[in-house]
Amino acid sequence: MSNAVEQVLKPKLAVEIAGLKLKNPIMPASGTFGYGEEYSPYIDLNQLGAIVTKGMSLNPKAGNNTPRICETVSGMLNAIGLQNVGVDAFIKDKMAFLSQYDTPVIVNFFGNTQEEYGEVAARLDDVPGVAALEMNISCPNVKHGGIVFGTDPQAAAAVVTSVRKRTTKPLIVKLTPNVTDIQILARATEEAGADALSLINTLTGMAVDIKTRKPRLANTIGGLSGPAIRPVAVRLVHQVVQAVKVPVIGIGGITCAADALEFLIVGAKAVQVGTANFVNPDAMATIIADLEKFCVEEGIADINDLIGTLEL
Repeated sequence: MSNAVEQVLKPKLAVEIAGLKLKNPIMPASGTFGYGEEYSPYIDLNQLGAIVTKGMSLNPKAGNNTPRICETVSGMLNAIGLQNVGVDAFIKDKMAFLSQYDTPVIVNFFGNTQEEYGEVAARLDDVPGVAALEMNISCPNVKHGGIVFGTDPQAAAAVVTSVRKRTTKPLIVKLTPNVTDIQILARATEEAGADALSLINTLTGMAVDIKTRKPRLANTIGGLSGPAIRPVAVRLVHQVVQAVKVPVIGIGGITCAADALEFLIVGAKAVQVGTANFVNPDAMATIIADLEKFCVEEGIADINDLIGTLEL
């Protein structure tokens, strides 16, 4: 049997993002996979392209009051409030478990000020086993009237610049869709030092209980995720790929291999799976297997040959 035939029978799924070599382009979205350990009874973490943790803050956060989550048509709303153990406890109590796997660990993090962002990044910089950082800029800048860093290109660039000085790790910046022109935001963060971009974060939404006439979330407003947002996410990823040179990771409503393929075809180098993990804890394993099957059926020896092949 020729090498070419063998390659098609076992296609190459490995991709590279900002120097990170991933076995395949599938990873969890931050906040949907805990610290990895919670899902380990249901899915082999060694199968994943990467593990993306819950968002880390400088100090522990208890999160918002309940109810913090509710189902919507083809999706869900959440207002967890970025609950987490804090960066020091994460390093002390969570990294040992993650380090036993042959899978890159990407630590998502955030802050309320530029200084907090920089300090969290600095504390993670020398931690063995942390392969990259993913920076959530969908957070209020408390020093400037609560404006969300990620909705203002200047504020976004400033905080990315600040973090870039505090870490040598590959820096992925996660973008919010709740902006007028995401290409402007993407270019601003790229120029400030982002090595890659991930998008989209959740869309802002709200649901009302018609019997009680009260919001279904204690926080009133939450983040909408799930299949309902996928067409929006695919469009925004397509637009950002056209605007920047750094690699893009697609996020939004991926539940199966076909969904992931949409993002790859429009130019994403990898994807993150979020809400689907709540429905089916081993959803990503199925997606990886079905990606391989698709490549075999289509005669694609290397998934990189499929990335960015959108025909207009």
